Amino acid sequence: MAEPSVENALVRAEDALDAGNDLDGTGFWSAVSRVKENPELAERYADRIARIDDRAFRNWALVTVPLWLGTASMLAATVGGLALVWWTYALEGWGAVVAFYAGLGVLLVTTHGLAHLVTGAISGIGFTCWFIGSILQPQPGVKIDYSTYLRTRPRRRAWMHASGAILTKLLPFALLGAAIAADLPVWAVWGVVAIGVVAIVTDIAWSTSKSDWKRFRREMEFAQDS
Repeated sequence: MAEPSVENALVRAEDALDAGNDLDGTGFWSAVSRVKENPELAERYADRIARIDDRAFRNWALVTVPLWLGTASMLAATVGGLALVWWTYALEGWGAVVAFYAGLGVLLVTTHGLAHLVTGAISGIGFTCWFIGSILQPQPGVKIDYSTYLRTRPRRRAWMHASGAILTKLLPFALLGAAIAADLPVWAVWGVVAIGVVAIVTDIAWSTSKSDWKRFRREMEFAQDS
């Protein structure tokens, strides 16, 4: 796609949004891929692409929350999750199991987006808000600022995408020692292992083609071509 085609695709995308439509059929994402291949085009079009992306995103997202509020909420929930795991040590029997698994569940939800946020900030990628995409996908996410994203090296973009998935897979195993130290029943300890294994299998079967690892592979391809 030559530069005029990039321009044409962006015009079509803007016209579609003005008409209340989505970006399907406009060639917008093909234009974004072309821009990623050329740092000069990325610098020229980054801000405009970001505006189009943000408009389309806000039309799609079920709920959006300001970045500061979402981050504060996720940090507070993370502290709450850690507190539940810590509380496990003061409980026995089913109470301990419920507290531990509740804490683990909270941490799995909150730390995924926070990992993207921290890794992105280190790499120079900004974010605009927290969001929930749909009722069927209620896990909170953090929205990338595409203008900073396009100006960041592809390899750094790739690892930003991977960071959430990596932390999610490591977390159950990282808390395995806490489960053992809290004297949870053997079956409950093995349940933590099972959660970690299922998460890895899910990544292999699904995320590599639809989510974080798909984006990781995409950006690594740009890194290899640059």
